[in-house]
Amino acid sequence: MNPSLHQHSDEELIALYKSGKGNEGVGILFKRYTHMVYAVCMKYLKDEDASKDAVSQIFEKLLTDLKKHEIQFFKGWLHTVVKNHCYMQLRTKPKEISRVDSYVMETDVGLHHGAASAEEKQEEELKLQHMEAALKQLDPHQQQCIQLFYLEQKCYQEVATITGFTLNQVKSYIQNGKRNLKILMLKNE
Repeated sequence: MNPSLHQHSDEELIALYKSGKGNEGVGILFKRYTHMVYAVCMKYLKDEDASKDAVSQIFEKLLTDLKKHEIQFFKGWLHTVVKNHCYMQLRTKPKEISRVDSYVMETDVGLHHGAASAEEKQEEELKLQHMEAALKQLDPHQQQCIQLFYLEQKCYQEVATITGFTLNQVKSYIQNGKRNLKILMLKNE
């Protein structure tokens, strides 16, 4: 591999690849971002093998996508590609994704998963950060129940068993937590 290629920016490596002069550049991008792609996959898929498979699939897809798209900020674009890939993987499990979609929609304050411009993508990421920060401000019982139910895909009974709360308490904590989360997010706008 050409050592001088390591000094090029992501965008320069992509330009070389598009011109047919820098296939090695994709390998460098792979090395630079494999950890980030894997971490994002783990966040959404919560499975090591599925995440490793997703990393391979994503970088294979990049070989064609890099030639098709005009990319201004590779890292942000790649992050969006990874999230979308994970969402598509999760959609193959309708029961699981429906609860996550419900959570996002109910706590969503204008969050768009398919944002087109870099500005919209930054805004989306900011809103996700606000959601995570708002989640941390909830009552600990509400926070725990919401995380188990929506993010870890546990059923009410499993949440009750894990937390030691009654089934009615779990339902109440989730309902009140969703409402409080939405209020906190609206306040932070």
